[in-house]
Amino acid sequence: MPPGPSARIGIGDDSAVVNAPSGSVVAAVDMVIEGRHFLRSLSSGHDVGVKAAARNLADIAAMGAVPTALLAAVALPASLEAEWALDLASGLAAEAERAGAGVVGGDTASAESVIVTVTALGDLDGLAPVRRSGARPGEVVAVCGALGHSAAGYELLTSGDRSASPALAAAHLRPSPPYDAGPEAARLGATAMIDVSDGLLSDLGHIAAASGVAIDVERSAVLPGPEDPLSSLAGHGSFAGARILDWVLAGGEDHALAATFPPGTALPARWRVIGAVVPEGRGTVTVDGAAYPGPGGWQHFR
Repeated sequence: MPPGPSARIGIGDDSAVVNAPSGSVVAAVDMVIEGRHFLRSLSSGHDVGVKAAARNLADIAAMGAVPTALLAAVALPASLEAEWALDLASGLAAEAERAGAGVVGGDTASAESVIVTVTALGDLDGLAPVRRSGARPGEVVAVCGALGHSAAGYELLTSGDRSASPALAAAHLRPSPPYDAGPEAARLGATAMIDVSDGLLSDLGHIAAASGVAIDVERSAVLPGPEDPLSSLAGHGSFAGARILDWVLAGGEDHALAATFPPGTALPARWRVIGAVVPEGRGTVTVDGAAYPGPGGWQHFR
């Protein structure tokens, strides 16, 4: 695995040496656990590698930073096929490369199930970090990336109906965050940003709480358009109506980026405005001015 363009010294010594042109290092760590975040019956080693890398690299992008490097600590059962482990490594490396980073180190151990812990590093490239706490009333809320695709894909995979939408199944197995949209948002003046990992409503709630504001989402703005793969499920069995909206608002694991911008900001087409920051209801998120009656998103300890 190549170390990536930002590493001066990659794998082979006791530590890697990674460039930090801005003088600051942005760091994030996350893990994927078999049975909790993926099932080996559904996911290949490559799938798991991509997912483990994407979860962390999206966090780097959400700060407005450019991903530079990954370190991966992997625990594997002794009975695991060597090919699966090699595929895992290839998935980590491929997703790191897609983000412009490289795998620069890590560790291995034995465990009863597969556990992958990834630390991602990034560089701000001269920009100020975009935190969750900067949203102000009157600003717009916009999203870049897919919403609800991973949750829908999971439903298809576990129901054995992957053929209903191979694209959505793939979105769950191998999320594809828009990494370059993070620094783009920072350059455009984003005041707060987060990656959508726990569900849109839940993650916007983190921004609302940190910023001391409320956020209202427009239902019509988040509903899938005709070109969205979710629309193809509208008449397919039980995949319709309210379930699709639940996936969009609470599904999570798409790792789209959600950000707030000053009013009047000229946003590129891939950023779609989905709501506004409002002063009433500190820390709350509503849909069309009312509490959403459906699920609220992923809860880590439930």
